[in-house]
Amino acid sequence: MGSSLCELRWLLALLGGLLLLLPLAQGEDHYHTFVLRETNFTRLCKTKSMLTVNESFPGPVMYVRKGDTAYVNVINEGYYGVTIHWHGIKQPRNPWFDGPEYVTQCPIAPGTNFTYQVLFTTEEGTLWWHAHSDWTRATVHGAIVIKPALGTTYPFPEPDDEKVLVFASWYDEDVMELMKEALSEGGLTTLSTAYCINGQPGDFYNCSRDSTHRISVDYGKTYLLRLVSSVQNTDMYFAIANHTLTVVGWDGAYVKPLVTSLVMITPGQAMDILVTADQPLGEYYILLSPFFDGQADDFDHSIASAIFQYNGNYSHTGLPAYPSYLPGWEQVEPATNFVKRLKSLNSAEHPIDVPTDDEITTRMFITVSLSMMRCPNASCEGPDGNRLASALNNISFANPDLDVLQAYYSNIPGYYTADFPDLPPTLFNFTSAELLTDNVTLSDQGTRAKVLNYNETVEIIFQGTNVMNSGETHPMHLHGFRFYVVGLGGGNFDNETDPQTYNLYDPPEANTVPVPKDGWAVIRFRADNPGVWYMHCHFDRHMAWGMDTVFIVKNGTTAETSIREPPAYMPACGTDSSLLSTFHSYLRQQA
Repeated sequence: MGSSLCELRWLLALLGGLLLLLPLAQGEDHYHTFVLRETNFTRLCKTKSMLTVNESFPGPVMYVRKGDTAYVNVINEGYYGVTIHWHGIKQPRNPWFDGPEYVTQCPIAPGTNFTYQVLFTTEEGTLWWHAHSDWTRATVHGAIVIKPALGTTYPFPEPDDEKVLVFASWYDEDVMELMKEALSEGGLTTLSTAYCINGQPGDFYNCSRDSTHRISVDYGKTYLLRLVSSVQNTDMYFAIANHTLTVVGWDGAYVKPLVTSLVMITPGQAMDILVTADQPLGEYYILLSPFFDGQADDFDHSIASAIFQYNGNYSHTGLPAYPSYLPGWEQVEPATNFVKRLKSLNSAEHPIDVPTDDEITTRMFITVSLSMMRCPNASCEGPDGNRLASALNNISFANPDLDVLQAYYSNIPGYYTADFPDLPPTLFNFTSAELLTDNVTLSDQGTRAKVLNYNETVEIIFQGTNVMNSGETHPMHLHGFRFYVVGLGGGNFDNETDPQTYNLYDPPEANTVPVPKDGWAVIRFRADNPGVWYMHCHFDRHMAWGMDTVFIVKNGTTAETSIREPPAYMPACGTDSSLLSTFHSYLRQQA
């Protein structure tokens, strides 16, 4: 009898423990409403109307925990079609809600709505959401804060408080009109007028000093800064005067603490940074300064600022303290060194799973290039009357009229081809200063996808090029996966010596990697997420010009390794074609 009673108590205790773990395993559901509408904003002495979510710029911050699910009802009260992407969220088997227009869905037409299901699984830290149609990301974006699951904690001491900082570009003009003009004329795009930190340009711009964003801090406390870069087309340096930064997270994954005086952040990236308020009471500038390593002087040179402001009694004399060192926009070494120093935790609590050399089943060598396409009668504003373009392996991606996911899932032919190549059409000195001839400057246009079997192990070698003397850093972003950055280097990739430099022990895990100017970056991942997944440069002008492609990952052999059933309703195609889709249709007709 005593033995049976002990067994009963043990079973009840076990059952109680399982019930306690049940919410942890399932997570919580969150419900949000995003209303897209035109809103008036005044910056730099001018007022303009622009599309926003819930009349805010940046948009609302989403707070969840690891393992939660969010349902976001997007109501479009604007004038043109829009989609929303959940940047860095894997969405396991759930490509229907990933968001890129004409890849996984057609735009949400004005006067309609669509509810996204966002599955938070392995991600932890800071990520973000943004429009993924035309150039609407400029004004439609916001942060996502993913806290540790209940019962777990950070792999670093609990901060006293946390602050979200979202970086963006500001244009005096209407961004959609600028895109329409640039794409129709085929020349360079208009540069931004300013950069913003939490929607404010800061002290160094006209009519902006009174609204500069301020972070109030208490002496001796440690703050977790959650950085998101939605800047359109420029990498940025970030620093706080006289304060040391400790990077602890990169793209929704933890990294070994990296102590630094500055960080380099590209469009598309998110970071978690600890900073301790340990300086004399006062005010200190937070600066966001451009990093541009291209040869053309084709970027916004201005600097955005915010203020790290101590609470307490002290005299405010003069301007806030300015960082003693901030790299010039052309200084490459600080950016390269910063990225190379990032390492994953690779701990028992945060393990990694890097594919080994003998596991690789698909190896791709992808050139990342600016290029051109012919215009009738040399009528465009690019070099020699051609249209400026960009390409991966000399292919400029074109949006189809029906999204690739629907065409693939329903086996509808004619909207894409499954022949994106593993190699560029020709091999040459990719970093030469004399790449000006038609055989390397002209790209082909098409909607060409790369098909992978379920659970393949993939290595991609991104090779930067100097075609048309246009080499620069490119932030390459992959949807649906988190990959390991196993190598970075300069010059042409050497397949004999460069693999010997790979970090296969603790490479950082990311969703966006900066491919160095005239250099290379190598990533590895397991294709364990069936669906259709977009890969593109996160400079919006390069994406619009064609520096994109699509991966199709086939189903596995079970329901648990296959694409989920589509929702009952998806936005209809053809009811509200985006400007970018209309442009690509026009180019196909010209071809």
